[in-house]
Amino acid sequence: MRQKLAALSAARAGAANRAKERQRPPRIRQRFGAGQGRSMFDSVRVRLTLWYTGVLALVLVCLSAGTYWLVERTAEQRTFISLAEISQGFLTTLQSEYKDQLKERTGLEALHAAAQESVDEFRLRDHRFAVLDSAGNVLAENQALPAPREPAGAASQREIPGAVLRNLVAGTAGAPRRLQDLTLGDEHFRARVLEAEVGGSWINIVTLQSIEGERFLLEDIRETLLWVIPITLAIASAGGYFLARKSLAPVVAMSEKAALMGAQNLHERLPVLNPRDELGYLASTFNGLLERLNHSFEQQRRFMADASHELRSPVSIIRGEAEVALSQVRSPEEYRESLAIALDEARRLSQIVDDLFTLARADAGEYPLRPRDFYLEELAADCVHAARSMAAAHGITLTYEPDGEMPIHADEALVRRLAMNLLDNAIKYTPEGGKINVACQRRGADYSLMVRDSGPGIPVEAQQKIFERFFRLDPARTHSGRENSGAPETAASATAGAGLGLAIARWITEAHHGRLTLVRSDASGSVFAAYLPANGAAGEEPEAALAKHERTAERTGT
Repeated sequence: MRQKLAALSAARAGAANRAKERQRPPRIRQRFGAGQGRSMFDSVRVRLTLWYTGVLALVLVCLSAGTYWLVERTAEQRTFISLAEISQGFLTTLQSEYKDQLKERTGLEALHAAAQESVDEFRLRDHRFAVLDSAGNVLAENQALPAPREPAGAASQREIPGAVLRNLVAGTAGAPRRLQDLTLGDEHFRARVLEAEVGGSWINIVTLQSIEGERFLLEDIRETLLWVIPITLAIASAGGYFLARKSLAPVVAMSEKAALMGAQNLHERLPVLNPRDELGYLASTFNGLLERLNHSFEQQRRFMADASHELRSPVSIIRGEAEVALSQVRSPEEYRESLAIALDEARRLSQIVDDLFTLARADAGEYPLRPRDFYLEELAADCVHAARSMAAAHGITLTYEPDGEMPIHADEALVRRLAMNLLDNAIKYTPEGGKINVACQRRGADYSLMVRDSGPGIPVEAQQKIFERFFRLDPARTHSGRENSGAPETAASATAGAGLGLAIARWITEAHHGRLTLVRSDASGSVFAAYLPANGAAGEEPEAALAKHERTAERTGT
């Protein structure tokens, strides 16, 4: 027993030390993102802003590139259509002029004159024309009209070299719809070559269109995008950081609040600004965790207080008897009486320690079940036989009603302890001359072990607490350690337990996937029913089992 007490004290001391460590507030409470050795990228707000900015930058770049390509492509198509229409119009004019020149000239002379007349007549702004014969000789060319921003006499456009024109013609061989770009001085042109037959001779009409306006437009678009994208990113980054900071502000507040919490102030809760959003759900979940932790701490404190009280009483009695026995010389009878009292209290202390160890191992999940096959009705008969002498000593009649063979696969030692706890509880709170009836029956898929006494009953307000540890209704006790039987102590129970019997009994039934219930408690007595599964299925309701039990008891006269 001393070893068990030492081990229990060491375990409780370790738990107390860990609780104290948890109660200590953190030595350094730093604001989010301000810890020593932390970089700016450790902040969720910064990372969110960077991700947002990066994605926005990618979208803007792709959108700008697509827009630029679309404008450029549209301008090229418009230029192509314009060159095709103007080239065809120039050819029509040339053919008309050729017919007129045939009235005065013949052959190549008429074609040359018609070409010159056509280029002189067909002068357009930003367009130039040249006519080449099949041998690559330039028959005629002109210059474009000056732009509105240039003086009319300031046209100093260079002539198009014949080699350039011949290269343009050669560049479109096999691809008549191809456009080519060239530069004349500081001006850029796009050229189209149209091969046609006029008067039996093949000629090439070279049409050049200035693309300076298109280039200026594209350049303006590029400059605008180069300004707009960075400014947009800067504004979006600032706004994104502000929104991230505002959105995560409740998280920072919850972190600071949680850092100040310990075992002493677990009753405090995190603020919930909006319970419908994700952060509100997080705060509510954390508050639920704090509620469960606070409940666990309260149970631990109550358990420590109750255990200390229950252990202190027998130790104080043993110490007092020893001091009295050693204070002076006494007779052998007095020594024997003191030793008997000390022995009784030592047994009680040993039982309390065993119960505490059982519950502690059960809570930690370290109490392994050792199931085996046995007969439940035989075990119940053995327990009734063992308790009959104790019941007779208190003037109580104890009867047993088996209901055939009940093979079961369970932990025999624990089931025996369950039955003895129920019997011990009934004997303690049944007055002299009372009756206790034990029935073991099959109820559907369950076996029921029902114990009915004729005690004073349990008050209604205490019936929900009788299975709690150290629960008592002892009026002399006002703190949290109370008897779990739910009935007041009588003179017949001079060695009332520590209030752990029913708690252990319920744990045993639950460990076997069963249940322990208080079926009824009134002035006629209390009825406890333990249900253990015979084949893993749910059993009959306690009220139905009680009714059959009472009918059987009436027939047997017990």
